[in-house]
Amino acid sequence: MIPRYTRPEIGAVWTPQAKMECWLEVELAATEAWAQEGVVPREAAEAARASAAFTVEAVDERERVTDHDVAAFVDVVAASVGEHGRWIHYGLTSSDVLDTALALQLRRAGEIVVAGARGYRDALLERALEQRDTLCVGRTHGVHAEPTTFGLRLAGFAFEADRNVERLAGAFEQLAFGKLSGAVGTYASIPPAVEARVMERLGLGREDVATQVVPRDRHAVLTSAVAIAGAGLERFATEIRNLQRTEVREVEEPFAAGQKGSSAMPHKRNPIRTERVTGLARVLRGYAQAGIENVALWHERDISHSGAERVILPDATILLDYMQDLATKVAAGMTINPERMRENLGLTHGALFSQRALTALVESGMSRDDAYRVVQENAQRAWDTGAEFRDLLAEAAPDLDLDAVFDYGAYLTHLPEIFERVEALRS
Repeated sequence: MIPRYTRPEIGAVWTPQAKMECWLEVELAATEAWAQEGVVPREAAEAARASAAFTVEAVDERERVTDHDVAAFVDVVAASVGEHGRWIHYGLTSSDVLDTALALQLRRAGEIVVAGARGYRDALLERALEQRDTLCVGRTHGVHAEPTTFGLRLAGFAFEADRNVERLAGAFEQLAFGKLSGAVGTYASIPPAVEARVMERLGLGREDVATQVVPRDRHAVLTSAVAIAGAGLERFATEIRNLQRTEVREVEEPFAAGQKGSSAMPHKRNPIRTERVTGLARVLRGYAQAGIENVALWHERDISHSGAERVILPDATILLDYMQDLATKVAAGMTINPERMRENLGLTHGALFSQRALTALVESGMSRDDAYRVVQENAQRAWDTGAEFRDLLAEAAPDLDLDAVFDYGAYLTHLPEIFERVEALRS
């Protein structure tokens, strides 16, 4: 991922240095497990633990000869150990190291990503509770529908964010599996007991049946969960972008001192953060597609997945971490304009009370179709002419209790019950 979208903590997980440190963790754990089995001399395992070393530059230089990254790594590490270096990588195939080490990297990335997902959820929850009674218009198809509250809208995003916390946590958890079962998964070169010792030391599960690799449905679950989380961030971002439009102006992204919205138009305050989230969510969906296509490999393994994974797994986790941080800052720092929300509630001159008027006419004894026609005609007149719907309805149905019909409080009646669920989520 380009530096612009890489936050330092998660970027550090995916450096060549960090990757090879995970490789070394696996190699040393395997050597020590072999020693416990009595195959590798104990002093060899101790020497490896004490002196095994590498530099990324040395491995890269060796790879120019071997044209194989793990083989180059093993050569460099073995040389650093000296005479006992011959036991490094004993009985292993490259994917034993690569896939098990990848699980370690993904576990570290997962800790960061899931923490960020929780932070985003919590920011939404706080603003939802803060704005629980802030009246605004609900929109369907982009058109005014009925009154709601901005807090309720944010609560919906918060619950979606909570589902993404669970999805992401589960996706990383089911990836915490490694394998040390040899070239085609038969344990011909390394017994299950060594694999068990290594996985216990590394805190990973054992893949019950592996080929040469850990099955890639596990990784597809992650890229899919990341894409779904990105889509949730995009949904929130799209809402803010729409509400920041000049014609609406109910909400605005944070705008820092010294920030410039346009190089040419000094008045501009553009929703650049949420637009960025929207664009990057498209990238995550592409990674999900690649992850799914990586599932079907030839026989016990080919490397068609390998090149794609070197891009999509680091990039997907780095990008989601960045997007979550952006969205959290928007949620926590956005400017909310309740007065503008009130103004916008009146744009249809009361027509958004049409369902309450319809129900009241039906309750008065009018057939539903006749009631619908009366309400529809007068609501449209109000919208088209600027006449107040309440005044028009008073003429068309003089016996209605208009105070009961045109009551914003009626839309808030059940909010306490809904916000009990929100409070429960926060706790």
